[in-house]
Amino acid sequence: MDPKYQRVELNDGHFMPVLGFGTYAPPEVPRNRAVEVTKLAIEAGFRHIDSAYLYNNEEQVGLAIRSKIADGSVKREDIFYTSKLWCTFFQPQMVQPALESSLKKLQLDYVDLYLLHFPMALQPGETPLPKDENGKVIFDTVDLCAIWEVSAWRTEHRKGRQEEVMEKCKDAGLAKSIGVSNFNRRQLEMILNKPGLKYKPVCNQVFEFQLTSEDMKVLDGLNRNYRYVVMDFLMDHPDYPFSDEY
Repeated sequence: MDPKYQRVELNDGHFMPVLGFGTYAPPEVPRNRAVEVTKLAIEAGFRHIDSAYLYNNEEQVGLAIRSKIADGSVKREDIFYTSKLWCTFFQPQMVQPALESSLKKLQLDYVDLYLLHFPMALQPGETPLPKDENGKVIFDTVDLCAIWEVSAWRTEHRKGRQEEVMEKCKDAGLAKSIGVSNFNRRQLEMILNKPGLKYKPVCNQVFEFQLTSEDMKVLDGLNRNYRYVVMDFLMDHPDYPFSDEY
């Protein structure tokens, strides 16, 4: 595998390897396995490593990346690392600290791509799926556009200023590129059409395939609104993305 010739240019000028190695594993898999398999992936030629706060393995994945850098297999700039902001950190003031927390676990200076994991805000906190006494997931209400850019008022005698959130992470050099994940068309267009937008999302990470015209004919004959992953326990959320037609 030669990753040099298997990259796509993003809309901000950075290049992303088209083939990525996903590090999610079910809870019953020991987290230390992430160190071993990530090293093996890099040795096999993978340069795009995908993880997330939700996967609870960024410490192990970071260790594997740093180990392969230390032994001379790769340089930091050879690795394209993707992380994701989880739904319990969607309050605007929590976005950058959440990324800084991931970087601390990874022991890296920046991520190459930072994504909004799902377009559904949940009750803020460290619990990935906060639930009430009846076992129902507790939602939060956050304007999706506000996670990208938020108006903040200073206590000084000044007018309000614009404080970028996801955009601020990019400006601060903590994330080279920013994007979204699992957004439907309507939700993505909300951000793209937002007045004052500084950076467009570089991607919407769902699924992407290189298909032949024959493959497309087969797909066109299928139900385009069939979902393999429906997350039905979140179907009552006002921002549930899979209710819209694509």
